[in-house]
Amino acid sequence: MAIRLYKAYTPGTRNRSVLSFEEVVNRKPRKKLTSGKHSKKGRNNRGIITSGHRGGGHKRLYRQIDFGRNKRGIVGKITSIEYDPNRNAYICLVNYGDGEKKYVLHPRGIKIGDTIIPSPEAPILSGNALPLSKMPLGTAVHNIEIVPGKGGQLARAAGAVAKIIAKEGRLATLRLPSGEVRSISQECLATVGRVGNIDINNEDLGKAGSKRWLGKRPKVRGVVMNPVDHPHGGGEGRTPIGRKKPSTPWGRAALGKISRKVNKYSNSFILRRCRNN
Repeated sequence: MAIRLYKAYTPGTRNRSVLSFEEVVNRKPRKKLTSGKHSKKGRNNRGIITSGHRGGGHKRLYRQIDFGRNKRGIVGKITSIEYDPNRNAYICLVNYGDGEKKYVLHPRGIKIGDTIIPSPEAPILSGNALPLSKMPLGTAVHNIEIVPGKGGQLARAAGAVAKIIAKEGRLATLRLPSGEVRSISQECLATVGRVGNIDINNEDLGKAGSKRWLGKRPKVRGVVMNPVDHPHGGGEGRTPIGRKKPSTPWGRAALGKISRKVNKYSNSFILRRCRNN
């Protein structure tokens, strides 16, 4: 996917670079595979902001993605590659041999007219879904299940890829995109290949309004707030935060504090933490 560069003929186009959408088909999504999407704007059931900097943005339709890939042994043909406003990866409309149509994540290198098959006997080709037990070591995978039959939950973002590095007993060891090394049951399904749209990180929106179209509101530093609004606020002029460590607006430790539960059930399956931990 190429990047489209703009000339600075307005302030908003200076340094602006967006995806060229060469692979994407300009068409409306399939109506039977869409549903309404209500935006919470970061509010809870009482209307109180619990997640900041959210709100506004363009109205969206939710595309129902087949993360489970449960059409076992039925060959599907890629009929279109479409934009999905709810994720940074593209999606493919697959027409299966039994007449059913479903959306799946777009694997890198897949084009319109290609075929994919979810089956334990499928070849190790990009877009095919197999159990981890049927894949050789070193295979690059995405859309990985954690619980067999639940559907893919890991490595679903644009450009994401995990790698099978070991197998022992009923477990397979994978290196995830975050750098975490984790054991997963070999009965779990995964899709061969890497998620497409890998150039998304090279995009530069160019102006604040583009961020507002995506539903992102402005962020304000705590040190410029008043003391009633943030623990870092207050003081005359540019003053330090007045604390040993940075904190959240609610007074809890920020920047480096591990928020994962100590006794979480899946701790025994994580062999090495991700880089941030």
